[in-house]
Amino acid sequence: MNVHAYQYTPTCVCSRKIIFTLDDNDTILDLRVVGGCPGNSLGISALVKGQKREDVIKKLEGIKCGSKSTSCPDQISKALKEYNKKTEEI
Repeated sequence: MNVHAYQYTPTCVCSRKIIFTLDDNDTILDLRVVGGCPGNSLGISALVKGQKREDVIKKLEGIKCGSKSTSCPDQISKALKEYNKKTEEI
């Protein structure tokens, strides 16, 4: 089984980096959020492990944090979508 790692720099949120790994079946093996609210980041990470990338995108996309236009969960969906684009270019 191959493991694919990816890093994303979020914008407009407290977190500074999103790092995740996927297997060949597009299943999230690990997700780490650097910065932001530690408890929320650990909770989200635990919930998305073992989930398919597309399912997580659908669940997290568009979530807002207060009056901000985005949130850490929304930025995770953006990171997973950006990975889609990068792999399609290859």
